[in-house]
Amino acid sequence: MAKQKDIKPAITILSTRKHGLDEIKRRLKRATFDPIEMAEVEAKVREIIAAVRERGDEALVEIERQVGWKGCTVEKLRVTKEEMDTAYASVPPSLLESLCVARERLERFHQKQLPRSWFIQENGSLLGEIFRPIERVGIYVPGGLAAYPSTVLHVAVPAKVAGVKELVIVTPPDENGKVHPLVLAAAQLVGIDTVFRVGGAHAIAALAFGTQTIPKVDKIAGPSGIYPVVAKRLLYGVVGIDLLPGPSEVAVIADETAPPDWVALELLAQAEHGPDSVAVLFTPSEKLLKEVAEKVTRYLSKSPRRRYLEPALKNHSALVLTRNMDEAVMLANEGAYEHVALMVAEPMKLVGKLKYAGAIFLGSQTTVAFGDYLAGPSHVLPTAGTARFSSGLSVLDFMVRSSLVLLSEEDAKLLAEVASVLAEAEGLDAHAKALRARKKG
Repeated sequence: MAKQKDIKPAITILSTRKHGLDEIKRRLKRATFDPIEMAEVEAKVREIIAAVRERGDEALVEIERQVGWKGCTVEKLRVTKEEMDTAYASVPPSLLESLCVARERLERFHQKQLPRSWFIQENGSLLGEIFRPIERVGIYVPGGLAAYPSTVLHVAVPAKVAGVKELVIVTPPDENGKVHPLVLAAAQLVGIDTVFRVGGAHAIAALAFGTQTIPKVDKIAGPSGIYPVVAKRLLYGVVGIDLLPGPSEVAVIADETAPPDWVALELLAQAEHGPDSVAVLFTPSEKLLKEVAEKVTRYLSKSPRRRYLEPALKNHSALVLTRNMDEAVMLANEGAYEHVALMVAEPMKLVGKLKYAGAIFLGSQTTVAFGDYLAGPSHVLPTAGTARFSSGLSVLDFMVRSSLVLLSEEDAKLLAEVASVLAEAEGLDAHAKALRARKKG
């Protein structure tokens, strides 16, 4: 009987002993939002933004026709109420129930995030902060590779909890101008009836400037592909933005107690989002690593999403054998990943060692997929290493904070002398005079 040939792993295998930490870090380095590296994309996006700013709806229609929806017209940009109602009615009751459960869990979690205005009163003076909701927000819902009703919920719910009065959705249609009924149903479920079938950088520009059909918003939120992300970055200041979420990422830290098939599926679940997704395993267990490599490879050969998985696993993912668990945590911190899954016997012991992560999932039973749908926190999270300085979407992203200062006559006279000295040191004469006027009363 002929000996069965070993199957070549579908994912890169690395070892800190063999390759060294510097080489591992280099191999795991992923695309960032560096404007120098993205100069070509940025140039195209600037052209799109300029066209929308100058020609409004006309530019939107022109670009939509170029990217695939040949029958696009100004009149068709907005999804009608009849389409919304038809979409909602078409969704099976069991699926609607699942969306309702997700909405309720998201609402409960985000209610806990609501900040309270606060005040300190002393000597007749008052200091404090007040929080108020943003007036109008645009939500970008991705399309193309899959339908994402979950994104509608994960952006709209924290915005609604924050008290945002008006929410507007933009989402890319298919080549026939259709928006997936699940997206429309989810919009109705959270009380949104303003949906536009337009995506890409031109949709972001439309929300930022406003067009004859699409209203100007105060802030834009939601995950997207590279063109809308670049558009958000370029338009920050014209409009507020949430963060710059790029391709999905997961770093799994696992020990010998983790079920190999669960670890493999954890990696595959994020990798299947698209060809640029990132899935990395850090483990000191050589036995686990080998079993995971085999299971990932075998699953890939049968996966219905192989065309997305294959490039993601080949180009952006790896299984890394570490010397110990501390080294695994160090490498995860170095990457500052969107999701970190702690598939270890005692996950709470590692939480304090993790410095940077968009979201942390504790224990083998807590798959990141729960977070993608209904765990509670929003699944809009920092990617590409931006978890070093930013956090996932929250209620606070849909609110503004104003400081309050009221000084009594007594405090004004007392502080005027001190503050005027500082004003004079900075050479600001009018500042000093305004302060001294308060001292005189």
